[in-house]
Amino acid sequence: MGNLKLPKLPERTLVKCTIQLTPNLEKSLQDYAAAYEAEYGQIEAVADLIPHMLAAFLESDRGFARARKA
Repeated sequence: MGNLKLPKLPERTLVKCTIQLTPNLEKSLQDYAAAYEAEYGQIEAVADLIPHMLAAFLESDRGFARARKA
């Protein structure tokens, strides 16, 4: 595949993550986890991907970066 924005996750200590999702978002996250597995050959739980996805989103949000500097 080679086109995922999120790179392979680094070694880490697992952390429990509990959130409520809409059914559509949950399906999208499951689909992303499947794409991640296809890309890297490693199964990762959605709860393990979410913190890294959020970090990648925040790092790429230039408006947030500008607001944070102000």
